[in-house]
Amino acid sequence: MTVLSKETKSEGQTYAYVRVSTADQNEDRQLDAMHKLGINDKHIFVEKKSGKDFERPQYKKMVKKLKEGDILYIMSIDRLGRNYDEIREQWRILTKVKNINIVVLDMPLLDTRQFKDLVGTLISDLVLELLAYVAESERVAIRTRTNEGIAAAKARGVRFGRPPIEFGEEFKELYSKWKNGELTMSEAARSASIPRSTLQYRIKAYEKCFFSDTKKED
Repeated sequence: MTVLSKETKSEGQTYAYVRVSTADQNEDRQLDAMHKLGINDKHIFVEKKSGKDFERPQYKKMVKKLKEGDILYIMSIDRLGRNYDEIREQWRILTKVKNINIVVLDMPLLDTRQFKDLVGTLISDLVLELLAYVAESERVAIRTRTNEGIAAAKARGVRFGRPPIEFGEEFKELYSKWKNGELTMSEAARSASIPRSTLQYRIKAYEKCFFSDTKKED
């Protein structure tokens, strides 16, 4: 991987797009690759969003900045996105409408600065189609495995979401005093040493748990 030359920079600004799917995933490998190319941090757009679509704030901000002759580097096609149709559409917008060049570091054939002849363009288009298809297939497979894992866990008795709230005698007494007007919501929250919002949540859960059936019968 070579550092960008002055000649390359003179063609336009150089940008990079870095994406990971979640906040706890690490983008360092992608950033290191962009830094080795000499791309300035202010021209690197980092996104921590799913690639299922292009409703991403950093991506949109970057596209607004891109001008004809600019170069956009991405690590791999799945960092651009994981939706087959939308990858192809965004590639068209970037290369045909915005008239920028795209370089996919993990796939040298996807470098729009090269292969300008008919055969080269055909090869690049075929590679793009294939990689876009693979990117979406992986997203679908991940989602399927996740759903299957959740179903299997539920079958084993694993429960998801918030753990159920246990209502002890102290809470029941506190609820009774609040319900009867002996305590305000704020006073009851202070008495229980919990935030008012937490008490409100627990009261709703308590009433739903113990009184919903009675209300239905009425």
